[in-house]
Amino acid sequence: MRTNGQLVDRAVDGFNRRVVALRSSRRWGAAVRRHLTIVTYTGRRSGRTFTIPVGYRHTGGTVEIGVRMPGKKNWWRNFTGEGGPLSVELDGTTRTGHAIARQSAKGGVTVTVQLKP
Repeated sequence: MRTNGQLVDRAVDGFNRRVVALRSSRRWGAAVRRHLTIVTYTGRRSGRTFTIPVGYRHTGGTVEIGVRMPGKKNWWRNFTGEGGPLSVELDGTTRTGHAIARQSAKGGVTVTVQLKP
């Protein structure tokens, strides 16, 4: 028997797969890629590799990812403290960088990625 948490996880996984596929669409891909990118990282505790779509802003050698509803998400916690490595797809190229998550006094979370040259 599945719990509500398992059902939600399956729904989120399905949604993420569809968003990733939509980025490759000939019709919608360019518009979607302007606002959404793909981030790949390794979980600190699990050691598993995860790939998720995220909204982002890219300026020079920095990518900022605003985490919506951070209390309901866990992925960004892999980048608290000293942060950690991740890869991000930009303009069809996979770039690597170091990400650090910071939580504001109001509870908002921003993950800042310094891209490697």
